[in-house]
Amino acid sequence: MKATWIGLGAMGAPMAGHLAESGELATVWNRTAARSERFIAEHPAIGVADNPAQAAADADVIFTCVSADDDLRGIVDQLEPSLAAGQIVVDHSTVAPATARDLSDALEDLGVAFIDAPVTGGVEGAIGGRLAVMAGGDERALERVRPIMARYARVIHHLGPSGSGQAGKAVNQLMVAGIAEAVCESLALMEKLSLPREPMLELLGGGAASNWFLDKRGATMLADSFDVGFDPRLLLKDLKICHALCTEAGFESTVVDQAITDYSRLIESGSNGGDISSLFRLKRG
Repeated sequence: MKATWIGLGAMGAPMAGHLAESGELATVWNRTAARSERFIAEHPAIGVADNPAQAAADADVIFTCVSADDDLRGIVDQLEPSLAAGQIVVDHSTVAPATARDLSDALEDLGVAFIDAPVTGGVEGAIGGRLAVMAGGDERALERVRPIMARYARVIHHLGPSGSGQAGKAVNQLMVAGIAEAVCESLALMEKLSLPREPMLELLGGGAASNWFLDKRGATMLADSFDVGFDPRLLLKDLKICHALCTEAGFESTVVDQAITDYSRLIESGSNGGDISSLFRLKRG
């Protein structure tokens, strides 16, 4: 299948890179031209489209990976004039389930399949090809593109109709936020108690407290380095989606409420230049 990729951010660029290396990617497009230029400097055989419609014109599958609901809606609006029956749009953005359902309905009228397929695994997972994909929408279309997605994903599961992938991502982000809260608070307490860093990290990582966030971000947080991963503003956006879903479901989450409060404070303080582990700055006081 011939693929095009729209959105070359921190996650999208390495994911698209795997398709370039496998020979399945034809063109890319990014709103910021400099990112496209960096990508083709590394993958000179790949073409750069002038706009999303041009990128999609001859593709069997169009991958999108952008930041927010309005960004995705705008991209799909630009794609529509060049879309044709039989094409597949796979969206790796994190947006509201309702947005995914709306876009799926609109594209279905054109005979185009839409798969909402947010990912988890961090930038490291994207670079290493070890992401997990939570997919909703057309299951037959997912099976058609599964071999391509397997270039950058180690786990791909279909969770149900359109919007189900985004609902799964909301659950994931609730857990991510809760773990970040716990790890940042725990390490801040560790410092207050003047416990030795390296022995404590080994002990925490070797027992029941072990988790991905501690393993990947514990040492960097204690070294005051916060620039390796996920932007807090994007997590806050995701948490607001999760909060809305909790409200719709009549489900009370103390974790999402606390995380929204904390990450809002972090961003308002001006400490939004790092990744979500910069919450540690807030917790240590």
